[in-house]
This record gives sequence, C-alpha cells and structure tokens, in this order.
Amino acid sequence: MVQGTRQWNEKLPFALLGYRTTVHTSIGATPYLLLYGTEDMISVEVEIPSLRIIVEAEIEDTEWVKTRLKHLELEEEKRLTTVCFGQLYQQRMTCAYNKRPRHFEVGQLLLKGIFQHQEEAKGKFAPNWKGPYLIKDV
Repeated sequence: MVQGTRQWNEKLPFALLGYRTTVHTSIGATPYLLLYGTEDMISVEVEIPSLRIIVEAEIEDTEWVKTRLKHLELEEEKRLTTVCFGQLYQQRMTCAYNKRPRHFEVGQLLLKGIFQHQEEAKGKFAPNWKGPYLIKDV
C-alpha cells in the first residue's frame, strides 16, 4: 500500500482496471467487455489459444473455426443484452423522474421546454427553454 497522497498516480492503473472490469448495473456489463468484446482474463484463462498452442494441442482447423464462430455469435448476444439493459435502465430512470410530485403555486416562475419537433426549434444552437412565465392561476 502506498503511504501518503503524493503517490496516487502509482495506484491509478489498478483503480482503472477495477472500474473497467466491474459490472455496471445500468448496462449489465463491464466497459471492458463492451470495448474489447471479451471479458478481462488472466493469462491462465485464455479462451482462444494462440497459433503455437493450437499446433501443440493438435486442434483441427474446422474445430477452431467452429469455436471462433460460436464466440462471435456470443459477442452479438452480449451486445444485444447490453442494449436491453440500457433501455430498461432508461425506463426506470424515466419512471422515477416522472413520479416526483410537482406542485405549482401562484406567483412561481416556469420555463417552457422547446422540443425538436416543434416549430420554435431552430437548430442545435437555439435555446432549449422559453420563458420565464409567471403562474397566475393553478
């Protein structure tokens, strides 16, 4: 363990590795899996062996191709699962946000949102809000 706060940069790679290889609940996968297509493994756990190991183990080319295709199919399945997790997470966040009670009182100021499908939207540099408006009656 590093003593003191001046040597934090020596532990940063370990912290980043821990962050990138931990499953995130919002997407149901690790960032490492999404970026590289496989889970982070130590050298003992290598799934697809190198050419030297294939030659030494005398694995046939057809068997290697079948396992490689199976791995590629699993990658697509993992990506689809991640997309589903992301959509479910967004739905949960939307429901949680919409459950908030909104109490309006006379005299409060409000901003009106301008959405892209409205005529008032004039491009990406236009303001997203219009107002403020004063509440006169509830």
